[in-house]
Amino acid sequence: MGRVVVVENVTLDGVMQAPGGADEDARGGFRHGGWARPYADPVIAEKMGMGRAMSGDGGLLFGRRTYEQFHGFWPKQTDGNPFTEVLDRRRKYVASRSLVEPLPWKNSVLVQGDAADSVAALRRDVEGDLVVLGSGELVRSLARAGLVDVYTLAIHPLTLGTGTRLFAEGEHAYGTLELVEASPAPNGVIVATYRPAG
Repeated sequence: MGRVVVVENVTLDGVMQAPGGADEDARGGFRHGGWARPYADPVIAEKMGMGRAMSGDGGLLFGRRTYEQFHGFWPKQTDGNPFTEVLDRRRKYVASRSLVEPLPWKNSVLVQGDAADSVAALRRDVEGDLVVLGSGELVRSLARAGLVDVYTLAIHPLTLGTGTRLFAEGEHAYGTLELVEASPAPNGVIVATYRPAG
């Protein structure tokens, strides 16, 4: 049986929207895209479990929007970075109601139907970690269904006051989390790993 491991960049006020670039996600008039870039650090990436996300059993789990963003960027990077080849090889599960197979990025599998039901079945069948990157809507649906086993959050020392948050305002409580590990970085980022309590 696998685990669902959520890996996210968030601000102190919980914003997860568009950490990587200005044009990543401007929904709702969001003007702060790329807020995590000044804090980029390979040590932080390793503490976030990116090595685990890119290797071993299991696979990556995406919502449609994040999958399309990753596919639109990473296969085109030919500068010898370590991620393109590994992402190409990695099994990628994509939860979507609108995409159809075959998916455009090799080693991609469409997860159809209700996301929570489909991921619950996938979690039973797949050995290793199913690592969710980005994919906020998917994360919230999995959290509501009690399917997230681990959250690894890079908490950045800034507030934005606007933008999509990891846990949406006005929704029911997602439950109590237990801190497993926390590692501060010199640039002020704290990488914290939590698991649902109980």
